Amino acid sequence: MYLGDIYTISVNLAGLPGLCLPCGTDAKGLPIGLQLIADRFREDVLIRAGYTYECLTAGKE
Repeated sequence: MYLGDIYTISVNLAGLPGLCLPCGTDAKGLPIGLQLIADRFREDVLIRAGYTYECLTAGKE
């Protein structure tokens, strides 16, 4: 879990909006996540990108 924190805490320290989305599973069936990061105060772009990804990949997992 320590490495999981290292990969996500930098966004919080920088004050950037971040969004994590599920994007499939690996060969062992473990979930894989996709982390999107936007510029400061650009949550609108981040949510739009996440929504677009979800729409384009619906049912492909």
